[in-house]
Amino acid sequence: MAKIDSIRTTLDAQLQPEHLEVFDESHMHSRGQETHYKAVVVSASFDGLNAVKRHQRVYVAMGELMGQIHALAVHTYTPQEWSEQKVAPASPTCRGGHA
Repeated sequence: MAKIDSIRTTLDAQLQPEHLEVFDESHMHSRGQETHYKAVVVSASFDGLNAVKRHQRVYVAMGELMGQIHALAVHTYTPQEWSEQKVAPASPTCRGGHA
């Protein structure tokens, strides 16, 4: 199974989001393929939590998968926040680095 599919399956099973998008952004970086990802997670379980607590939930849900990738950009929203925004911010352009 591709890493992106593993990330989707894991986040879906662990967080049961109302909306989930996972993107492989490795092409934007110099490290090659299957290293950089972006996850947009919309879940009622984020209600009342600040950004740090939301991200911690995502990292716990990812478990051992976090050790298999270089970077995961996380964008978390409650259903109410997502209904107002409907889009996550674009990822910045890579500023360099080595493979």
